[in-house]
Order: sequence, then structure tokens, then C-alpha cells
Amino acid sequence: MELHHEFTVPVPVDDAWRALLDVERIAPCMPGATVDDYDGKTVTGSVKVKVGPITVTYRGTAVFEEQDESAHRMVLIASGKETRGQGTARATVTGTLAEHDGGTAVSVRTDLTVTGRPAQFGRGVMAEVGDKLVGQFAECLARRLEESTARTEPPEAVEPFRSAQPVQPVQPVEPVEPIDLLRTAGPPVAKRVAVAVATAVLALVFVRIRRHRHA
Repeated sequence: MELHHEFTVPVPVDDAWRALLDVERIAPCMPGATVDDYDGKTVTGSVKVKVGPITVTYRGTAVFEEQDESAHRMVLIASGKETRGQGTARATVTGTLAEHDGGTAVSVRTDLTVTGRPAQFGRGVMAEVGDKLVGQFAECLARRLEESTARTEPPEAVEPFRSAQPVQPVQPVEPVEPIDLLRTAGPPVAKRVAVAVATAVLALVFVRIRRHRHA
């Protein structure tokens, strides 16, 4: 399926370009995503998706196939596989940036292929979920960029704190919340999805009953 999303961020195009390529910096804005490693071209990580009571985790990589700074165009190819299942996800993401009223307009085109449980929702639901997830990402990115541009004055030099107490271990990072498809989609879409899930469950029960009777 092909998806198209657009959003704007309140910074010049060159600043937005550098920010979008700083994967580790913007990773917290990506719903459900965890970045394990990034070498400047290849991203390794995972994405969690929640479908009702079921949570699906995809692990994989994303590779920047193109980074055209002069045209402000990037192409990212991502692929992943369920950690506990046979489902897969593959996407070719093309992003272009352009100046717009002192800020930057970002256009993202995604060619997405999904197999497994999330695929049952179809293009309509996935498009609506994608719209809301991109909206959340754009708001988070804009907020971070505004905060960084507001810090124009260098921080004052502070003497390092020295303590006789032993250094405490760093606290573990809290687990990333999965993308909740039903909650993200909203009541109208969630209702349609719930009906689809209920129908699938009933069909499965019916098949098992028939098998039991034949046995």
C-alpha cells in the first residue's frame, strides 16, 4: 500500500534536514520505536505494535539508500520481522523537504508491505493510523526543534561536582510503549476493527468445533 503524509516544522530547511538525519536525537519522537544502533547509514532497532490484547514486536534494519543534501531528498528502506511470529514489514520511505513561510514543509511517501496480524486491517485503517502517528511525530519534532533554537546562549561554566559517595548505577531506560492501533485509530475505526477481530475469532472457534466433531 502507498501512503502520503505532509507536515511542517518551524525551522529553516537546512536545520530540519540535519535534524531528520540525526536518528538518535529524533528517536524518542517515533511512536513505538527503539533505536539500538546507528552508524550514519544503517539503523538497527525494533518497533512494537499493539492490536487489542496482542503486542507484536518487529526487529529489523533501515538503510538510507539516498541522502541528497542539495535537493533535500532522502530515501530510506526498512524491513523487519516479528520476533514471535511469521509476520513481516517492509517499507520504502521517500522524504523531501522544501522551504515554506520561513519554516520547512516535509513530504513523506511510503510504499508499505505488511504481513501477519496487523495486515488484516487493510489500507483504510492503516492510512488513518499512519496519519495520526505522523501527526504525533511532527508535533514532537517541532517541539524539540523549537526548544533547541531557543537555547541561543551558551551555558555558564560550572565546576564539576565531586562526591565522596560511590557513583550510583545508571537507572535502566523505561520500556517504549507500543503503537496501540485501536486507540490510535479512534472510536470509528476501532469499532470496525473490533468487529473484524470478533468475526475472525468466531470463525476460528467454528473451525475448531468442526474439527472436534470430525475427530
